[in-house]
Order: sequence, then structure tokens, then C-alpha cells
Amino acid sequence: MSVYGYVRVSTDKQERENQKHAILEYANKERLGHVDFVEETISSKIKLEKRDINRLIAMMKDGDILLVTETSRIGRSLMEIMSIFKTLVENGITTHVIKSNFKIGNNEDKIMSSVLIFAFGLASEIERDLISQRTKMGLAKRKAEGKKLGRQKGQKVKSCLDGKEQDIINYIDKDIPISTIAKIHDVARTTMDNFIKSRRLKDKDCEFRKLKN
Repeated sequence: MSVYGYVRVSTDKQERENQKHAILEYANKERLGHVDFVEETISSKIKLEKRDINRLIAMMKDGDILLVTETSRIGRSLMEIMSIFKTLVENGITTHVIKSNFKIGNNEDKIMSSVLIFAFGLASEIERDLISQRTKMGLAKRKAEGKKLGRQKGQKVKSCLDGKEQDIINYIDKDIPISTIAKIHDVARTTMDNFIKSRRLKDKDCEFRKLKN
């Protein structure tokens, strides 16, 4: 028997670590042994067949265990969640959903498993719809009150690179390529480009060189 932990996030590294911590804590409490992680940073718009979880399911064997923190990490729609759980059950794989505290799989009551698949999948979809509606209502209210929507001009967006400005300036000063600086800080080239532009780090590098001279 193998135990796998599936972690899916958009871009937030902290959220990824939170999921891994919750899975490891649960595995330790349940004495499940070693956990192999499959991490996926991906948009919910990507089709299921192109997602890593699809490849993970194909790799898992009868009797294996899959650990996830919540159903919304498995899929983003009711039909997708039901489809994935159905495949897992048919393949003899038991899934533990930690936050909801339930198990679906070959060692569980199949009727109850089907009910849970539907109920929790539906609840996740309804919750997303409600959040979307509340967001739209909030934006409509702000617009009606004459408030500007979106980021204000000149407002800086928070970045995982905040606090590393001087290091980046030092690399720029040494004429190290932006792509290399991005790899050093484990971010995409576009993320580094946008950060340098928004923080005007090249201008600050010019000032830094003047001070050195």
C-alpha cells in the first residue's frame, strides 16, 4: 500500500505549505506511514486530462490511499469532483478528505460514498457560487457609491519578492541576466520583470552605481 498526498494551489507558496502540513499531521495521527506528495500549481481552467492528478490516479494501485485537505482541491465543479471520486473508488483507492473528516473508497460503504461524493461536491460548488455572488454584489455597491474599482494608480501589488530588493539590485549591478536572477529566487521570468519594473530597481541600480563611483 502506498500513500499519496495531493496538493493543488494557484500560486501561493504559503497555502501549499499549509496543505502539506495538514496532510502530514493527519497521516501521522492515523499512522499511515510515509506520504509521497504530488504538487500542482495550476489554473482551474485547465482540462482534467492535462492535470497532474489525472496522471497520479493512473499511477495509483488497488489498496493505495490518497490524502487531500478538502474536496475543492480535487476539482472545481460538481461533475469533475464526482467523476474523479468515481474513478478512485472503481480503482480500489481510498480517499481521505481531511477537513471534512470522511473517507471514500473500497473499504467504505459504497452507498454512503456515493452520497458523500454528491453532497460535498455540491456544497463546494454552492460555496463558490455564493462567494462569486457576494464579490459581484460588493463591486456593484462600490460602483454605485462612486468608488473606483481595482488597484489604484501607483498602488504596489504585494509580491513574494518583497524584502529582496537589495539582493536583486546587487545582481543587476553585476550584469547577471534577469532570467538567471528569476531562477535564483525561484520565480518566473515575467514575475521578476514585473517586480523590477514596479519597484524601479533598474533606476535604483543606476543610483547605486553612482554612489559606488
